[in-house]
Amino acid sequence: MSEKVNVGEAIARVLEAHQVDSVYGVISIHNLPIADAIGRRNQTRFVCARGEAGSVTMADAHARFKGLGVAITSTGAGAGNAIGSLIEACNAASPVLHLTGQVEREYLDRDASFIHEAKDQLTFLRAASKAAFRITSPDNAVGIVREAIRIATTVPMGPVSIEIPIDVQASEIDLPAQLGPVKAMDLPAADAADVALLIEAVKKAKRPVFWIGGGCLGAVDEVKALADLGIPVLSSTHARGVLPDHHPRSLGAFHNSTKVEELLKNADLAVVVGSRLRSNETKTYSVVFPENLIQIDAYPVAQQRNYRVSQFICGDAKQVLQQLLQGLQAASKVDASYDAEIKVAKQAAIDALSTQLGPYAEICQALREALPENGIFVRDITMSGSTWGSRLFPVQKPLQNIHSLAGAIGLGLAHGIGSAVANPDKKVVALVGDGGLMLGIGEIATMVQEQTNMVLLVMNDGGYGVMRGIQNNYFGGRQYFNELHTPSYKDLGTSMGCASWLATSVDEFKNAIQAAIAHQGPSVVEVDMNAIGPLNFAGPPQKKLY
Repeated sequence: MSEKVNVGEAIARVLEAHQVDSVYGVISIHNLPIADAIGRRNQTRFVCARGEAGSVTMADAHARFKGLGVAITSTGAGAGNAIGSLIEACNAASPVLHLTGQVEREYLDRDASFIHEAKDQLTFLRAASKAAFRITSPDNAVGIVREAIRIATTVPMGPVSIEIPIDVQASEIDLPAQLGPVKAMDLPAADAADVALLIEAVKKAKRPVFWIGGGCLGAVDEVKALADLGIPVLSSTHARGVLPDHHPRSLGAFHNSTKVEELLKNADLAVVVGSRLRSNETKTYSVVFPENLIQIDAYPVAQQRNYRVSQFICGDAKQVLQQLLQGLQAASKVDASYDAEIKVAKQAAIDALSTQLGPYAEICQALREALPENGIFVRDITMSGSTWGSRLFPVQKPLQNIHSLAGAIGLGLAHGIGSAVANPDKKVVALVGDGGLMLGIGEIATMVQEQTNMVLLVMNDGGYGVMRGIQNNYFGGRQYFNELHTPSYKDLGTSMGCASWLATSVDEFKNAIQAAIAHQGPSVVEVDMNAIGPLNFAGPPQKKLY
């Protein structure tokens, strides 16, 4: 005889069958049957976010480490609050399942002023997600949730939203026998003739360069093997650490450095693997690639999305690189003169950025020395994050430098919480600016309630420092609307129950960050940038627009 459960419990059991250990959410009258089931069953941790945006961003970070993140939000305005975070998850290709409520089926789409009702909610969820579903039949609920997870975890991965009317959640059904994962669709194997052309192109090249992106996060061994053969590797910021920064042929993410750009331009072959070639990493697609440009991507739509290529290979990065290595048969391409150019280009990039940063280069070094090698650095979009955080801070493994791929401010704290929950054995430092932090400052309470082992590092310059740099560089130095009232973040942290420090000099920062990282549990370190001095930053690299 089949077991009778309501749809809310059936969904909770589906999550358990998919090995989901944590969900992030805000409870509401329109999702309580699901939340109640999670609470009663006590098999899945429910992280109480303070806002829907935070819950989805936490799930996004969790997904980057665990392969699936789950967020539960309210209906209408609550679902709307999640949109910006869903857009980030789309940009990051994060497999997120977003469960949101809906009004009773009888009142759907009637403009009946039902509490929490929103006009055309499914449409705005579709616009911000890889896919979106509405469950109207209780018996169909388990199947749709399983399919949503399959879609979210199939390349190209991304968030999938499901709206579930409250009466559907409360409906009793026979619990289906099958609750577990439906296998994600296998990626098609790359065409053998295309791979053969790639092998020959690399064999012939005297000055090849590889540019890797997030599609290479699972291809660590293959990328290192290519670098060991003599090929320099440039990385998107998302793929930093796939090739350790200490590798002599790692050019890190210094793609906007003059000498690195010259190295790329003068290459006789460039191979882009699993990268979107984002605008801020190519100066709005004006960085010059050699004419002989090969692109490898698992997503056919990526073909020539931003640059004209001589050859496109549709296939999984790891599989294609394995085939390439087999074809090269360990034939060394090491060239002493080329290696010397690589070393000079990388060192010039490091030196130029360090000079630009002044005392903040020391702060970067102090953080690296204090954070354990397996620690995770999460950075918001802020001046420090976009300068030393994205490029100068050494990274030796993938997924140790988490950040917004959409370029939005205000996600760093929630990304840090999701990273800490997903990695309880590692120390997390979340770097945020005072301007961005205010977008989700309530999540400090979540950080404390969950006793996350993380440091919230607040770079406080009293406003939007990035905007100041852009206005100074492109608008004749005219400064408008970038000054913000800010509290004492040290005092705020203390009031929230965090161990807290304030640093007004580099030496004070060194002591504070060492103490905060040694502290087990949540802590806050506020850096008074006005006391330390200006950080020179003219905004993201781009074509001159103004």
